[in-house]
Amino acid sequence: MENSVSRLKQNLLLQLFTIGLRYLLGSAFVYASIFKIEGIRFMPKPGINEPVGSLSHFFEAMYQAGIYWHFIGWGQLIAGFLLMSQAFSTLGAVAFFPMILNIFVITISFDSPNILLITSLMLISNVYLLLWDWNKLKFIFLPRQQQYLDDNTAFSKWKGWTYSGLLMFFAVVSLRLFQIHH
Repeated sequence: MENSVSRLKQNLLLQLFTIGLRYLLGSAFVYASIFKIEGIRFMPKPGINEPVGSLSHFFEAMYQAGIYWHFIGWGQLIAGFLLMSQAFSTLGAVAFFPMILNIFVITISFDSPNILLITSLMLISNVYLLLWDWNKLKFIFLPRQQQYLDDNTAFSKWKGWTYSGLLMFFAVVSLRLFQIHH
């Protein structure tokens, strides 16, 4: 598997796709995190009067938890930032995985087909990013001593991707804060 991934990482289109995917997934989490950090409901109307087994009631319960709502927001913001930074994208993909897996299970539990499509694609995308960085993660999963091979190209290591990610991060945060406060 490692040799296959290493060969694929030499493809310029796949490198661009991977960089763009990190920006996209990171932006989605950053965008969603601002609501929670600011202490705003995810759903436009309170779900307190909705049936107990409904998704809107579930979101209301998380919102009412206060500290937990903020904790989720900060977790999403940090994971999104790490993904968008490109320099720390592997750590971002690792942090992103349990969160998106949790969101995916929630959407299955509440039978939300539209949201399920989005969360499924986000989960598959995250797995792709984890496989892309297999050479960095194999030490966790394989018991015997492994040799690290940096198979990323100079193109994908270009510092401009990091600066672009940071600029995009601040743009998404600013846009979301502007939407909330205006």
